[in-house]
Amino acid sequence: MPFSLATWNINSVRLRAPLVAQFLREEGPDILCLQECKSPVEKIPAEIFANLGYPYMIARGQKGYNGVAILSRHPIEDLGDKDFADLGHARHVAARLENGVVLHNFYVPAGGDVPDREVNEKFGQKLDYLAGMRDWFREHRPERAILVGDLNIAPREDDVWSHKQLLKVVSHTPVEVERLAETQEAGGWVDVTRADIPEGKLYSWWSYRARDWDAADKGRRLDHVWATPDIAGAAHSSRILRQARGWEKPSDHAPVLARFDL
Repeated sequence: MPFSLATWNINSVRLRAPLVAQFLREEGPDILCLQECKSPVEKIPAEIFANLGYPYMIARGQKGYNGVAILSRHPIEDLGDKDFADLGHARHVAARLENGVVLHNFYVPAGGDVPDREVNEKFGQKLDYLAGMRDWFREHRPERAILVGDLNIAPREDDVWSHKQLLKVVSHTPVEVERLAETQEAGGWVDVTRADIPEGKLYSWWSYRARDWDAADKGRRLDHVWATPDIAGAAHSSRILRQARGWEKPSDHAPVLARFDL
């Protein structure tokens, strides 16, 4: 069952439902994973997406913050969620596809502004969340699985506009990159996007603070598609839909896409 999927931090699914609808009409992935939905599940505009051919939705939500959702053309089974750092946040949900593949959708904490857990509680929560993911995948080694989401870390030097200038900026600090690498290794995950696009600068997020985000191009690759080695070789056609960052009233993230021939 070949299928395409996309991951997108939408930064309010109700506010940006028209952009989600535009994306579904124009790109038509079989599965769309959303993060930062900022909505209770019952208030997600699921009917809009169902009318576009996505009648299946699995989601976890809360009012005003966080939230993750999986939209699908085809039936999917709810496999539950994990609260990896006991934060009480809606940051993870898992599903099983018809072909048996398990899909994890994550929204890792951003971590605040100061990369020091002694003075910034949010940074400590981020590191603890990643440690929880790492430990869980070590104990439950995944097979035939895909992990997507806003992991809020740009791991490689060419995943940021300036490695040197961002070394002390949350999302690219060595301690975060190391913790993400531990998490990836724990599950044996393959970075599908970089397997497809191994060289060159690659971003999925551009700050709202930039007057002209496109010209300045001070981006970071915070959004990821990973797969276990047993199916990673079936992945191809990875891309980031950069132009979505320039749509009217956009999210500060762009969708990341991939196809799997399984």
